[in-house]
Amino acid sequence: MRFSFSHLYLSRRWTRVSSAVAGGWLLLAGLSAAAQAPTSVPEPLPSAAPPARPTDFLTPAFHRQRRELLRARLPLHGVAVVFAAPVRNRANDVNYVYHQNPDFYYLTGYDEPDAVLLLFKEPRTVAGQAGVTEALFTQPRDPAREQWTGRRRGAADAKTQLALQFTADNREFATAGIKWADFDHLLFIGLPTDIRDDQTNAADLHGLVATFRQQAGLPADYNPALTEHESVIRRYGVRNDKAVSKYLATQLKENPALGSVPLVKDYLAATTAAAREAAIAAHPPGRFDDSTLGERLDELRAVKAPEELALLRRAARISAQGQREVMKLLRPEMGEMEVQGLHEYVYRRYGAEFQGYPSIVGGGANACILHYETDDRLHLDNDLVLMDCGAEYHGYSADVTRTVPPSGKFSPEQRQIYELVLAAQEAGFAACLPGVAFDAPNKATQDVITAGLQKLGIIKKKEEMRRYYPHGASHYLGLDVHDRGPYGPLQAGNVITVEPGIYIPAGSPCDPKWWNIGVRIEDDALITATGYENISAEAPRTVADIEKLMTEPSALEGFTLPVLK
Repeated sequence: MRFSFSHLYLSRRWTRVSSAVAGGWLLLAGLSAAAQAPTSVPEPLPSAAPPARPTDFLTPAFHRQRRELLRARLPLHGVAVVFAAPVRNRANDVNYVYHQNPDFYYLTGYDEPDAVLLLFKEPRTVAGQAGVTEALFTQPRDPAREQWTGRRRGAADAKTQLALQFTADNREFATAGIKWADFDHLLFIGLPTDIRDDQTNAADLHGLVATFRQQAGLPADYNPALTEHESVIRRYGVRNDKAVSKYLATQLKENPALGSVPLVKDYLAATTAAAREAAIAAHPPGRFDDSTLGERLDELRAVKAPEELALLRRAARISAQGQREVMKLLRPEMGEMEVQGLHEYVYRRYGAEFQGYPSIVGGGANACILHYETDDRLHLDNDLVLMDCGAEYHGYSADVTRTVPPSGKFSPEQRQIYELVLAAQEAGFAACLPGVAFDAPNKATQDVITAGLQKLGIIKKKEEMRRYYPHGASHYLGLDVHDRGPYGPLQAGNVITVEPGIYIPAGSPCDPKWWNIGVRIEDDALITATGYENISAEAPRTVADIEKLMTEPSALEGFTLPVLK
């Protein structure tokens, strides 16, 4: 679990080695042979069959269907413009592992940078080809760089392998002859702004965005940082007005210029639901629309297709097995980093490529830090350890949290807090029904925790509950750990988290015996036609089941390393 505005209670990484990394090395490696090097660029290598890979990725047919479903939702005379994710630099000439923009991957299956996808409501002419409804511009083949950073599909293979109607090198985007003036609606999702500009490549992501802005006539003063907030208001401003107002107040402190945006100004001035709705209606998206596309993708991505559910189930089961093996192996002398590594080792043994988010492993006081990621406490001792870890399998992320005693036995105080959180989670599960408000599971957990904290004497007034339970109980899951969704009534096919927690840091206004106890229990729930299914249930949740499992041997028991002195 990583909390975000998607919870509508608190605030909101992606990263593959790019051609930029290889650039410096290529230059150094080629200096001595420069005199003998040919002046012509080598032809791309034939598309030889790569080594065997997993066969359970989403299919081209799935992505093609997603494009068609989205295209059907576009307004007349509209075009959707979706850019690939930027390459993120880690340090010097080393980049983070590349992670595609989930919207881009959802629509194409293409996992390389420096690309742009266009979807046209009506057929258009692109680069002289008539009748085009979808066009993907990709990074070109480059044998020299591919030797350093891996295979590229290139436009031709992208067309055949991903079943796209029209593809071309990204270098052709600027000369494709797209008549942007003919569109009444240009739909996009913000615009990537924090992009490195490769001065040697005019068709990198920086160049693609610049070309779009110039050719489409996007106003020079268009500011994605401001329009993003308008999108939040349009999506959530009526049914979640308190959370949106609180969010805007926080944003205004950081960026006072936001107060001059007409929609923001009028929305904050409205005092009734009708007035807020009227303010939103009075400021519809213009021709350059960075709200509608996100809303349509919210609708699509929130309801998982069977192919997506297969990947989410796999991610959840892998995450649950990670929890099980770590519980069996956990000892007080272990440190947080070791525990983190064990989870992530299990993920890779099962074929999960990444974590869905930075693993959170916090013992004692660190368990009371919601997004604790340092994970460097040397010894867990007898403090509860909160393990919020999720495998990402073929792009889809699970999100599973367990809180357990390294000694194998809960103390009386630890047990009381744990069982209160467990009771709250059960109440949240009971509220997971199609048709109920998205916030219903959250409200159910809050009611149980409020009553329980009062009974234990930790709080006196109901409103004090938020001190110890400051986040929401649910968010969507999918290609993002905080996945897209409309946050309206729950629907069959939604996958959400149910994750209540109690966090009592030292110094809290309660009996010190409760201090430094942090507990969160989180599972992934598929909403069905009649209720829910806990797809991460293989990780035990009750005190009895956890303590029993922690007495069993682990498959990793014999894994020891020599001591380094």
